[in-house]
Formats: sequence, structure tokens, C-alpha cells
Amino acid sequence: MTAAAPGFAVGLGLTNDCNLACAHCYRDTERVDRLSLADVRRVCDSLPIRAVNLGTGENALHPEFRAILRELHARGLVVTLTSNGYSTSVLDDEELRWLRDVEFSLDFATEPEQDAWRGAGNWRLVLSETERARRLGVAVTIVAVMMRTNYDGLSAIARVAAAHGAAFRVNVYQAVKTDAFSLTYDQFWTGFRLLLEACPLAVCSEPLVRAVLGLGPRAEGCGCATVRVTPRGEVLPCVYWPKRALTLADLERLGPAVVRSAAFAELDALPEGCRGCTLVDVCHGGCASRRLLRGGLELPDEFCPFVNGRALPGLPVHPGTARDFPKAGSACTSVFTSAG
Repeated sequence: MTAAAPGFAVGLGLTNDCNLACAHCYRDTERVDRLSLADVRRVCDSLPIRAVNLGTGENALHPEFRAILRELHARGLVVTLTSNGYSTSVLDDEELRWLRDVEFSLDFATEPEQDAWRGAGNWRLVLSETERARRLGVAVTIVAVMMRTNYDGLSAIARVAAAHGAAFRVNVYQAVKTDAFSLTYDQFWTGFRLLLEACPLAVCSEPLVRAVLGLGPRAEGCGCATVRVTPRGEVLPCVYWPKRALTLADLERLGPAVVRSAAFAELDALPEGCRGCTLVDVCHGGCASRRLLRGGLELPDEFCPFVNGRALPGLPVHPGTARDFPKAGSACTSVFTSAG
């Protein structure tokens, strides 16, 4: 695999600290770790970068958050931020305008459900910060994790996003810490069918869904055009990748060739059972991190229809408005937006 666009999409986990304690979160809660401003400079000096996302924990809890944001802005980088609403609330208007896109997390479509899941006041904070960002001309995306507790209610969240002028992005839950929220095969495909019936699709890089929709192979994504750096300074091909083999020192030594390292090349492993499949050039065996977390890289993706002896799901597609979504090429994700 090779990158389709010059430069890398880099995900920086500045900290794993957070003001909330969501049950489905993948962040490490054993201790608080942070990347320093000096660490961020090391990353930026090691790679040609097209976009940076600040995620993992709640970034504003990092004591150098604003200094790091200023550094990224001074370098002329496209910067996006994923937040529960708190991090944008501490930024002034000028700082908020430095962001190309702000992503706010909503897991449910009503205030009682959202606040019961994340904490009292979170719903109103997300919507107020959404309105503020939109007023300042900053693009907003509402992001949700598809899991067994909400897979059949995501289209309602999409309507909330659309009503507030935001796009809607969906990641499938990954069992980094627990299987408690993992989807069944039927829940996975029901979730996407309901979304696609109700919402125009702008971008899809979830490999199995992309294959079923006939969207063609991707030339970017995890392990070929993305680098993730954890708060502990671990360098990963995917934010959910459970193996820890590379450090910042390795990144400085390898530079762009990090994607040709053995640690990154593992994502290219193709299950034997997938060889010869008519869709393998698109899905490449499905999500590598999901396979490793749920049994092994040598196994096909658990949501593959062929592996489960099922017919290909019939999924409708309504094209949505095209705009730049910096996160779309750097994760297994799907973005829904208003009709084009």
C-alpha cells in the first residue's frame, strides 16, 4: 500500500487524562502520561505532515495544550481536535479558529441518555461548543462509536448533527479494553443499513462496508499514510493497534520509512481464507486491529459476510455533500453529511 496524498495524517495523543470516565473508552487509565511540546516538535521534524489530529484524552488537561496548538499553527499544519466539549471551551476565539475541524462526541440522541452515559451537562456543552465553532467558521463533525448500546439509534444522532450544521462520523467499537460493547455480526450490518437508509454518505473507509458498497480500493489509511503517537511516546500504525514496538527515537531514525518497518508491515497480513476472494483488493481482510484484538491477524474480519456464510447485505447509498474531512483517510470510519 502507498499513500495517495503527500504527507502523513498524524494522530497525537497529547494525554490520556480526561475529565470524564466513559465506559467504552479505549484510553489507558492506569496512569496519566503526556507528550511534551518537545516531543511534538520531534514528531513534526521527523515526517512530512498533511494533517494532525489531537485526540485520545481531553487535550485541554495537558499543561502545554495551548502552546502545542500554537506550535502546530505556526508550522502551517491542518489541525483537527476531538473533544467532549471541554477542550474547546478553554480556547479563545482566535485559537479555536486555528482548527480546521472540531469533532465532538455524542453517543446518544437525547440529553438524558447522553448525560447518563458521559455525565451531567455534557449534552449542552457539546451543542453550545458546536454553535460557537460554527459561528466562528470552524467546521464541526459529531462523532459517535457504533456499539451494542446504540447501533440502532445512530441515525437519530445524525439528525441532531445535521440540525446543528455538523457532519456525522461513525467509528465501529474496538475491544481494546473490554468486549462488553462489541457488536454482533447482525448488529454491525443493521447499524450500517439503518444509517445508510437515513443519511447521505460522504466518505467511507470502513473496509468491509466499503467493499460491500463497491467503492473500490483505498490508497491510504492505517499503516501506509498514518502515524499515531500515544501519550507514552509509542509510535503505532493505528490508534487501536495493541502491539507496542516503536518509540519516538525510532520515528526520528526512520522518518517516512517508518511505514516500511516490520511493526507497520504487520497490518498488511492477509488471512489465508481471504486469498482469492473477489473483494479482497478492497477490504484486504477487513480491519487489521479488529482481527488482532478479536482473535488474531491470521483470521478474517468477524463481520465478513462470506466468513459467516451470509449473502452480501443490500446497502443503499445516497451521496452526501463533499468537503475535506481530514480524519477520513486516517482511520476505518464513515462520514455522513447533508444531501448533495
